Amino acid sequence: MPIKKISKADVGFGIFAYSILIFLSLCCLIPFLFIISGAFSSEQSILEHGFSLIPIEYSLEAFRAVFAVPENIFNAYGVTIFITIVGTVVGIFFSSMAAYVLQRKEFRPRTFFSFFFYFTTIFNGGIVPWYILMIRYFNMKNNIMALILPNLFNVFYIIIIRSFISNSIPDSITESAKIDGAGEFHIFVKMILPLSKPILATMGLFTALNYWNDWFNAMLFVDAQKLIPLQYYLYRMLSQISMLRNLIAKVPQLAAVTPPEESFKMAMTLVTIGPILLLYPFVQRFFVSGIMIGAVKG
Repeated sequence: MPIKKISKADVGFGIFAYSILIFLSLCCLIPFLFIISGAFSSEQSILEHGFSLIPIEYSLEAFRAVFAVPENIFNAYGVTIFITIVGTVVGIFFSSMAAYVLQRKEFRPRTFFSFFFYFTTIFNGGIVPWYILMIRYFNMKNNIMALILPNLFNVFYIIIIRSFISNSIPDSITESAKIDGAGEFHIFVKMILPLSKPILATMGLFTALNYWNDWFNAMLFVDAQKLIPLQYYLYRMLSQISMLRNLIAKVPQLAAVTPPEESFKMAMTLVTIGPILLLYPFVQRFFVSGIMIGAVKG
């Protein structure tokens, strides 16, 4: 087979494309380097010189503040990991089940239910009726389910999964399974779920991020220390540090004391994104193929 010569235009385009990709990669990497540097910098050096790629004055005071009460932050980590795993697995399972039903042509009311789901993305009752419903009728105050149920379903994810199943999995597969005597649930678990791994991994990553970063539901429904998730725990710590700084600013004798507010934010970012950075490489292969759903059909 003759070797195809690479033209100068192809070489020039390749250099240009790789240069753009390297530049964009640096644009994503540099802010993360600033975060690492800020987390290991002293508060005074940040206030005087700002953030830099290399710490001007090395310090661990921000991490000492984050881990001031180790049992609390480890408990918050455990709560966040639990609600992330349970919420993601259960949410993706039921969302994919709903998507599978809504794309079946034999299911006649599918148009009505599709409209019903979509309608909820446009109109809602507001946060006050929702809060009253959750507290008074569902008894969600200081209940771990209050951190799971609100993010359990996402209509957008259901629509995306339905489109994937409809476009990527032929109807002949389910029809042949029915001829062999398989039931709907058996078909869904044994055939649809394994064939939908790319989109499930993608939507699962988005769902896990929603649970991992959620603090608003904890602020509304949780008072018990043992149920506080990581994001809300660090949010409360940051609020306490801000209040302490405002108090110190009013007392001239304490002017030399500088609580690590800015460096604490950077350390808090590292503490919260660490597990997600470790998770992403395992789902990257499915994430890339799943996020391209709809771009190429066939």
